[in-house]
This record gives sequence, structure tokens and C-alpha cells, in this order.
Amino acid sequence: MTLVEIAVQDAAGVRAAFANGADRVELVQALQTGGLTPSAGMVDAAIAACGGDGARVCVLVRPRPGGFVYSAEEAAVVWDDIRRVVQQGVGGVVIGALTRDGQVDREVVRRWQEAAGGAEVVFHRAIDASADPDTAFDALVELGVHRVLTSGGAPRTIDGIDRLAAFVRRAGSTLQVMAGGGLSVEHIAAVRETGVHAVHLSARVSFVDDAPTGPGGGGESYDMTDERIVLAAVAAARQ
Repeated sequence: MTLVEIAVQDAAGVRAAFANGADRVELVQALQTGGLTPSAGMVDAAIAACGGDGARVCVLVRPRPGGFVYSAEEAAVVWDDIRRVVQQGVGGVVIGALTRDGQVDREVVRRWQEAAGGAEVVFHRAIDASADPDTAFDALVELGVHRVLTSGGAPRTIDGIDRLAAFVRRAGSTLQVMAGGGLSVEHIAAVRETGVHAVHLSARVSFVDDAPTGPGGGGESYDMTDERIVLAAVAAARQ
């Protein structure tokens, strides 16, 4: 069975995802930047929205927008955030780090794995920004991460299905391959044929807020999880 993971930004998104059949959520903030680490309060709210069981909640730990090459100070912040969210009770953390030459930063990833303890470690789409996704994938297998989120190195998941299928074959039972990145519901059926273990999408729509905003308040809209998209994605994954 192909699992469905929904990227959400708040407790309402968690409820919308699980009420409509999603198997797992990735909790983030600032999806418009590719996602950043959510606050401790938001992590607690997400777990509470699951009835107090955070096993199916993965938390993105990413300290800033931009690339995936981190300073020692930034890597230390990620290490600390990983420890904190795992202590809060989530089932997994989503991380990614590259070296200046575009390879997986093995040393940093190993330290973050240690910080995660028994929680799942998911390597995100930094693999698609690497110099060679195939080499990066082999590194992740060797490192023993639990899962990798990837579009197969393509801008959109549907355009990376050949590499996704190759990843699945090479991973065997050692690592889960989760397809995501510009993934739309109408492409899920084709992506499923690659044998990926899960599909990942944000299922979000823009909501216009009629509350006062203005200088310093940002835009007049924000993203929220759409139950109809979640339901359609789950139906496509279960065909």
C-alpha cells in the first residue's frame, strides 16, 4: 500500500489530514520558503490534535531558508531542536545537509541521527539539490536513514519517475522512498507505479484573511490544508 503524507503547518492541518485518511503528517512552518522548524508550542498542538500520540507526526528541522550547507552554529541549533521535538513525543524528524561540493554531509547527518535517538530520521529534498542524487541516495542507504523524500532529482515528481523507480530497486528493504515535490493529485497514480512507499504533498490552498493587516503584518492571505485535496490524494493512492 502506498502511504500518504501531508505537509501541514498547524493543528487544524493535522486534523484535516487525519480526518480524511492521511497516514502521516510532516509539521512545518513557512511552507512558502520550503519549510522551517515549527515552534515548540505548535509541535505540542499538533500532538494534541492527534489525541496525544505523536507517532505519526514528523517534524521538519530546518533553521533557515536557502541552501542546505550549514555552519557549525546552525548544525548545533538543528541538533538541539531535534532533541527537543523528539522529547516532545513526535515519531520522526525531517533533516538534510550537504557539503559545499554538493554531497551529503555525512558527519552532520550522523550527529543529527544520534540526537534523534529512537525517532525516525527522514532526509528531505536536499537530495534533489545535491550534485548527484544517485550518489547521495547511496550515502543515505549507508547512513541508515529511515526514509528519503525526493522528486527523483527533477523539478516535479512526475518528471523524476524513472529515477524514483531506480531508487526503490536500489533501496530494497533498507530505506523507504517517499515521492514528493510539485506533486499533484492527478499524478499520484503514475507515481505509485514506481513502487514508492509513500507520496507527499502539501494539499494547501490560499485563504484570504479579512482581518486588519498592513505594514509589518505581511500579506493578506495564508495557506491552509484543504480537506478535499487530502481526500482526493488518499483516494488516488489507494487505487
